[in-house]
Amino acid sequence: MNPPDRSRDFQVLDPCLLGRPVHLLPRFAARLAEALGAAMASPAGRRYWGAWRLVSLAFERAPEQGGLRWLGVGGAYGNAAVAFERRLLLALLEGRYGRRTSVQAPPRDPVFERVTATEERLAATLTQQLAALLDARVAAGLAAAGAPAVAPAGAPAGVAPASAPGKAGWVIRAVLRAPGGDAAVNADSQLWIGLDHDLMAHVLQGLMADKGSVRGVRARSEPLASSLTVKLDGRLLSKEITLATLFDLAVGDVIPVSVGRADVLLDESRLFTASVAEHKGKLCLTCFEDAE
Repeated sequence: MNPPDRSRDFQVLDPCLLGRPVHLLPRFAARLAEALGAAMASPAGRRYWGAWRLVSLAFERAPEQGGLRWLGVGGAYGNAAVAFERRLLLALLEGRYGRRTSVQAPPRDPVFERVTATEERLAATLTQQLAALLDARVAAGLAAAGAPAVAPAGAPAGVAPASAPGKAGWVIRAVLRAPGGDAAVNADSQLWIGLDHDLMAHVLQGLMADKGSVRGVRARSEPLASSLTVKLDGRLLSKEITLATLFDLAVGDVIPVSVGRADVLLDESRLFTASVAEHKGKLCLTCFEDAE
């Protein structure tokens, strides 16, 4: 049996973004999730999202399933591409325009559903809403980082078909749960927001404020020398023997040695010598002297 393919469990990094605070992306995702959840629960949001609620939102690799229709929209910070699971759009339309009956309707199969102009308008409207929320969170991050403000792009950008993000593209995946849905059943649907290079660069630039806040207080209160960490190696003894003696060694043989001053090394460079002492059952180095 062939081992499972785990290659998609890992994000392929864009080499242009190496050295940026990628590890802080979950913070941005959490803030965007809070904003999206509040927007969906607002009276204006319920007009489009109904009683659906946000379950999770995170940065992940681009989806590979076929049949997704990506809609692109440009903003002040870059271009975003949004894709919805078809059953999510159909469920939203059913909740808004569906027949009101006490009989439980059978689930709709997206394969046999024709794409209507109403569905396309709903997808375009939700795409613009998501892009606007994303731009607002990027702007807030840039303001916190002290970056210069970007002038608004003017009139809202139109929505147009877009290509799917590449394998190394950055995508935000949001999981939504249907009204009364249970995690034990297949009641969750997904949408994806792809970020182009410019938009992703602005997201990471805004996270620089979080990166500095972790070490800002310590950096201001401590000198550089006290905040740097180095590794020292202690060499207690060394003994030279002939190759013939080495080959003649057997189990139980004893090599006589005497412990004098130890060498203290930094990356194989001899910096100090030190005396070897015993303290509470442990060997310690003391009485450091500069190596000649």
